[in-house]
Amino acid sequence: MISYRSRTVRLVLCVFLAVILVVSMACAKKEGDQPAAAPEKNKKTIVFADAGWDSIRFHNEVARLIIEKGYGYKTDVIPGSTPVTFTGLKKGDIDVYMEVWTQNIIDVYNEAIEKGEIVEVSTNFDDNRQGLYVPTFVIKGDPERGIKPLAPDLKSVNDLPKYWQIFKDAEEPKKGRIYGAIPGWKVDEILFEKYKNYGLDKTFNYFRPGSDTALASSIAQAMEKGKPWVGYYWEPTWIMGKYDMTLLEEPAYSEDKWNDGYKCAFPSVKVTVAVHKDLVQDAPEVVEFLKHYKTSSVLTSQALSYMQEKQVEADVAAKWFLKNNEDLWSKWVPADVLSKVKAALQ
Repeated sequence: MISYRSRTVRLVLCVFLAVILVVSMACAKKEGDQPAAAPEKNKKTIVFADAGWDSIRFHNEVARLIIEKGYGYKTDVIPGSTPVTFTGLKKGDIDVYMEVWTQNIIDVYNEAIEKGEIVEVSTNFDDNRQGLYVPTFVIKGDPERGIKPLAPDLKSVNDLPKYWQIFKDAEEPKKGRIYGAIPGWKVDEILFEKYKNYGLDKTFNYFRPGSDTALASSIAQAMEKGKPWVGYYWEPTWIMGKYDMTLLEEPAYSEDKWNDGYKCAFPSVKVTVAVHKDLVQDAPEVVEFLKHYKTSSVLTSQALSYMQEKQVEADVAAKWFLKNNEDLWSKWVPADVLSKVKAALQ
């Protein structure tokens, strides 16, 4: 027979165990109700400048593809004129400017660097050229097309007067025709001064096409028909990527000659990649990638030519470029990023 004392002890023990069970369940429920650990802070969206020309759009898309697929960031683009987009870069509305033609905005560019608003991280390319070009077949001929050399000794602008008849102006046959720049462009003023100071006005007319398209079309027609042409153009452009053109020599650039009626070659312009100052802290791995980003005027012209011939947008040209130039861009990124981007290109 169980004693009263034993029954009491058992009752107390059961109550004690029950209390422990209830408390344990309550604690477990409380822990379960705790919110999950805060997720890792989302990466920022990296914004690029589209200043309105095809080459900057191409470089934007190359960098965006690598950054999105290789580094896991989202990207966006803000379009506008050079002044508007560069102001956006200084303020931080824009993070990356893939093609700053520094000489065109040299004062505001240097000021932004000195104030610490932007950081120049690399030189995209600095082998760009401009001046008076002729189709290379004018000098060397083209045996495959049955074209003989028309001006085999033509090397410089100073040689043009003795070959003026080759470039005869259909509207004024007593002189040749030089295709100049577009009215309103600063380079048109410079080129016209060169034309006069080199004495080309004695044997050539200076013809101003009405637009960039008209100028490009005049070259394309001459190239396709195998006809002589001489005039102004620049690199990088799709024209230079598609056609074999020769830049006529001028005296080497010097500041003194340039200030004395532009009697020398155009200076090459350093085309840089610049970022807003905050990107250095916000996305240091992306800035490190951009520090290694370097192409050339020739490569850029080839990409622009691909866009023109295939009638595709810059994003398609970027994929084509990355697939065909892995030996170049693989040096810009670490191995893990390289693998991710290559997988995305499949």
